[in-house]
Amino acid sequence: MSKSQKLNIVDENDKIIGEDTRESVHKKGLLHREVHVWIYNNKGEVLLQKRSLNKDTFPGLWDASVGGHVEMGDSYKQSAIKEAKEEIGIIIDKNKLVLITKNKNKYNDKKTKTINSKFTVDYAYEYNGLLNNLKIEKDKIIGLEFWSINKILGLPEKDKKRFIFFLSKDYIDIFRKTRELVKSKHL
Repeated sequence: MSKSQKLNIVDENDKIIGEDTRESVHKKGLLHREVHVWIYNNKGEVLLQKRSLNKDTFPGLWDASVGGHVEMGDSYKQSAIKEAKEEIGIIIDKNKLVLITKNKNKYNDKKTKTINSKFTVDYAYEYNGLLNNLKIEKDKIIGLEFWSINKILGLPEKDKKRFIFFLSKDYIDIFRKTRELVKSKHL
């Protein structure tokens, strides 16, 4: 998504109240929408993507399987499906996309001097195919790996600096809920 692409601006109730460019939304700290998809497998692992070193925010850090801004006119679910196809080449069955959580948060990025004020909807999606069958979106992602949910939840503090999601406490809940999904489907 280019910096000049337009995003919906939302109010505190997540109702659309306007639009502005992505660059302006982040510069002004306007509330907008983002989406993540956490791809998991029947082994209790979550697919993580390593962000490109060319990204303006959090280069080279591990992140959600799939993520992005909700494009104007799209629902959270539509954006989740689009992002999965673009970023890792998965065609998601919308009926198997599981809502995990919806959170509102704000992050001040000192490096870029921007404010990311957003509603984020997190989905989980089961994928038991081979890692090699996934197609990385060039210039955005430099690696994909499956990580044990238990390993992620048990990471020592010094290792958490390699992951974007540990900036928010909400992600611990996401991993726990995803682990419960695996247990409920495969045990």
